[in-house]
Amino acid sequence: MKKEIFISIVIPCYNEEQNLKRGVLREVYDYLITKKYSWEVIVSDDGSTDKSTEIITSKIKTLNGFRLLKNKHGGKPSSLLFGIKSARGKYVLFSDMDQSTPIGELEKLIPYTTRDMEVIIGSRGLTRKDFPLYRKLGAYVFSGVRRMMILPEIVDTQCGFKLIRTDVLKELFSELEYFKRKVDTKGWVVSSWDVEFLHMAKKRGYKIKEVLVAWKDRDVSKNKGGALQKYVKESREMFLQILRIKINEIRGLYKRSNGKFEK
Repeated sequence: MKKEIFISIVIPCYNEEQNLKRGVLREVYDYLITKKYSWEVIVSDDGSTDKSTEIITSKIKTLNGFRLLKNKHGGKPSSLLFGIKSARGKYVLFSDMDQSTPIGELEKLIPYTTRDMEVIIGSRGLTRKDFPLYRKLGAYVFSGVRRMMILPEIVDTQCGFKLIRTDVLKELFSELEYFKRKVDTKGWVVSSWDVEFLHMAKKRGYKIKEVLVAWKDRDVSKNKGGALQKYVKESREMFLQILRIKINEIRGLYKRSNGKFEK
């Protein structure tokens, strides 16, 4: 019988060669081996075109509890879905490869697993002291527009650090609009899947807790586009997706019916 696992850490990867070379996987491992709870780490690669998978394969040889999933390129939501399907833990933690929110911030989220919370999300707040100016301004605009349209009670939906009960993820994640329409997955595709997922979880009656976590930009990747170029592209895609979610909400596509969503 396989050992029961408390947390599966899913780390999506797309062209993360530079971040991997600075030892982020070892950082995660060194933190986890000090913990009494059981865990596994799933690095879910999104069809990287650089040397990411070669580096991961080499590094995890000495990191017990780590494994690599090699997937076709489909965007970040796709790599997360593969990780969810492979997860054996009671909870799944999403954690970005760059570790801008360091793995140690998990200490702030875990206590809520004993307080009947199914969805526990890290939040960078709105001050974003370590953000460049263009990202600070973008965060205020994005959060303001999004909160007028959907999830007004949540400050930051987009932080990549989320701890969610696995059965909730397996129930809802594959129902995201992202997987129901053709998406151009050339290059780095993030999307605002977080907004739709949190909205669906709220409609389903799952309890959501937002927890302030530390964040500092540590992303040194060079193969996902320049920082400003990447941010502009992601922002445009996310605004359009939020608009689609709002339209779907008006059309009544998220109503609960016999324990499931009408889609």
